Amino acid sequence: MGKTIVITGAGSGFGALAARALADAGHTVYAAMRDTAGRNASRVAEAEAYAAEHQVDLRTVELDVLSQESADAAVATVLSEAGTLDVLVHNAGHMVTGPTEAFTPEELAAVYDTNVLGTQRVNRAALPHLRAQEHGLVLWIGSTSTRGGTPPYLAPYFAAKAAMDALAVSYAAELARFGIETTIVVPGAFTSGTNHFATGGHPTEQAVLPAYEERYAGLMDQVAQRLAALAPADAPASLVADAIVEVVDTPTGERPFRVHVDPANDGSEEVSRVADRIRAEFLTRIGLDDLLAPHGTAA
Repeated sequence: MGKTIVITGAGSGFGALAARALADAGHTVYAAMRDTAGRNASRVAEAEAYAAEHQVDLRTVELDVLSQESADAAVATVLSEAGTLDVLVHNAGHMVTGPTEAFTPEELAAVYDTNVLGTQRVNRAALPHLRAQEHGLVLWIGSTSTRGGTPPYLAPYFAAKAAMDALAVSYAAELARFGIETTIVVPGAFTSGTNHFATGGHPTEQAVLPAYEERYAGLMDQVAQRLAALAPADAPASLVADAIVEVVDTPTGERPFRVHVDPANDGSEEVSRVADRIRAEFLTRIGLDDLLAPHGTAA
């Protein structure tokens, strides 16, 4: 049976690709994005056109992850229109690049606000419904930077994604007894097919940049080029969307806790395998192994 799915940050990149792939797979998909009547109006039109052309149930909903009021309204809209919500995909994110010292604390906080607190706002809007029905899937789009290779000049983004991963891991245990399942999909560095690098922010204060440019001239361009060179030419960003569809279509209780989509193989999968094993062993040692899988009364 098709599921009702909300994907945050679904105007472009992984989110837009996943929304279309999930709709193609027979699900009712709400591509959530902010400013649907303004700067993202063209993306709303593109989603509507795709739905009409492919005869799929792809919809859009206004959702700004920086606003609890917006998150609450979006979930209410979905429940009013579709009558249910089965899958929540945390995809919204924002990248910034530059020497870490150059970012003000407020700029780091803004990255954290989008990538971490945004998921909390959406969870607070959606989880009361998922808990009441005692089934559902919360799917987090992470990053191999959490445990894999971490080139410089991306620290605010990497720190935020690591925080989001930690939040996802804790939520997994706290939702298990409500029958709610968790999967973390972990993309590697896809330098094409997404807008992460193209729309990424930069520090506003310029005073320290000359010192870094003297010692690290052209570093960000070098990082982007070398990341692109690592990825196989036949590894499109749509691989992430394919992985999301596979997870959603897997029966409850059989979904993997973590799925890596990392053509460049930066080491994250190997490290995560150890970390996730230790987590499972520790929960078992303290008698909480039931938290490793969903088992609410309706699950």
